[in-house]
Amino acid sequence: MKPEDVLIKRAAAGDKAAYEKLVDQYKNYVFAIVLNLTRDSFHADNVAQEVFLQVYISLPRYRFEGFRTWIGRIAVRKAIDWKRKQQRIAEKERLAAAENLAARGQQSSPEQTLIKKEEAQRIRSLCGQLPDGYKTVVEKYYFFGKSYRQIADEEGIALKTVETRLYRARQKLKEQWKEDG
Repeated sequence: MKPEDVLIKRAAAGDKAAYEKLVDQYKNYVFAIVLNLTRDSFHADNVAQEVFLQVYISLPRYRFEGFRTWIGRIAVRKAIDWKRKQQRIAEKERLAAAENLAARGQQSSPEQTLIKKEEAQRIRSLCGQLPDGYKTVVEKYYFFGKSYRQIADEEGIALKTVETRLYRARQKLKEQWKEDG
């Protein structure tokens, strides 16, 4: 049995020192794969961490058929997942921007303008009732026109957290809107 296989078995059994040796041995390899696909060292670092988390979780199911290839496939899949997610986020932001432009472009009567103003005030009031984490993200996204990425960077939170907070805030706002009639 190869020394690497012994190390893998020990890591799969929960030996943290063995797992750390595996990480040290493959971190540059994984980072290179991920960086090649993400083209951004900051995000490559985050995706590489996700890769090693997935490796840790999946290690007990590893079949000893080429560890380097196995970990490389995990890295490629995680990087591709990250790219797809970024594309979905960018598409959502483009659609929101297009909707904002379309809404601004429509001419409205004085009555419609007044109704829109009242609804906007009501929405701002309802936003003020949201928990702080949700309120901050909603205000930055809708009132200040910031992207998910900008909000995540400013708040020091993950992009997924921004998405989740916006989703949950919308749900809360819908509920409050219905309750208020």
